[in-house]
Amino acid sequence: MKNTIQNFLMIAVTVSVIGCSKKQEAPQAPPPALDVVAATTKDVVGFTLFPATIQGKINNDVRAKIQGYIQEVYVHEGQVVSKGQPLFKLEANTLAETASAAKSGISVAQANVNVAQVEVDKLIPLVQKNIISNVQLETAKANLASAKSALAQAKANYGSASANVDYSVVRAPISGIVGQLPLKKGSLVGPTDQIALTTIADISSVYAYFSMNEKEYFQFLNETEGTSLAEKIKNLPEVELQLADGSIYSEKGKIETVSGQIDAATGTVQFRVAFTNPNKLLSNGNSGTIRLPKQYVDALVVPEVASYEQQGKINVYKVVNDTAVSTVINVVDRVNNMIIIKEDKDSLIKKGDLIIVSGVGSLRNKAAVKPKTANFDTIVNAIKPVF
Repeated sequence: MKNTIQNFLMIAVTVSVIGCSKKQEAPQAPPPALDVVAATTKDVVGFTLFPATIQGKINNDVRAKIQGYIQEVYVHEGQVVSKGQPLFKLEANTLAETASAAKSGISVAQANVNVAQVEVDKLIPLVQKNIISNVQLETAKANLASAKSALAQAKANYGSASANVDYSVVRAPISGIVGQLPLKKGSLVGPTDQIALTTIADISSVYAYFSMNEKEYFQFLNETEGTSLAEKIKNLPEVELQLADGSIYSEKGKIETVSGQIDAATGTVQFRVAFTNPNKLLSNGNSGTIRLPKQYVDALVVPEVASYEQQGKINVYKVVNDTAVSTVINVVDRVNNMIIIKEDKDSLIKKGDLIIVSGVGSLRNKAAVKPKTANFDTIVNAIKPVF
């Protein structure tokens, strides 16, 4: 009986050892085959984006020169008008009566001049013959001068009254596009009103206004060639305008002026960009985004899809001896689905390093991998922008 128990225990131990041996010899899963590309250098153009507002090159507020009620509105919002074209008609009945009375005053004053002139003409020969004294002639001449002065005043009064009648028709000061019409027929308007009758905008060319904060402005000054602000502006490349629908405006613009002074209220510096507008696509009040280009020459780049964020830092997986090594990168810019890496003595990524571009989300640091070479441009171009 004792021998039987010992034999049973020996068999059980043997089976257990064999089972453990078989369990330890179970094959491990092979490392995942992941796409990799080599970090490389490229010449790329990046864009710094700034919100912008669009204004016509000339914007004229239209105001009444006299006080009166609007009788007629001859135009509508958005209409193209020419310089001198009637826009509004103000009530002018009283003005017309005043002008008529002033015109009659000219006739009376002219008659007085004529009478005074006749008197002078009559006295001159009498004085020459010593029939009368020179005092009478001088008095007549004084009366003539007074009559002429009254005639000039009458003409001035008529000119003023006539001008007021003309001012009752409000005309376009420039050729352009009519803006909003906040005041309708029957509204009382005058030259001191805070609200303009409308605005006429010349949009044959337009200005786009954008701002930089103080930090961006000093970066601009440091990175742009030139010894003076004027030289720096001259050396700036042309910029693009991205419209509200995400499309890029067909005409490129040129930065013309920079305020050069920090606005105390906003802490920003204002820039002005000029764009031609041959098809009148842009109008007063449009919004958009200025795309200021920046050229990177021989920049070290990796596909953006290779990156991930960890504890506030941007990382990629670099392949070292078939092992994925999590590596921090210093991002300079992101351009066309690529990350531009700052390349200096402290950079952990060098040209030619293999970077994993697939399965990044499920990888762990120091995990074994099987690199599978992929085409850099194919990986980058596979990501389509979404607007």
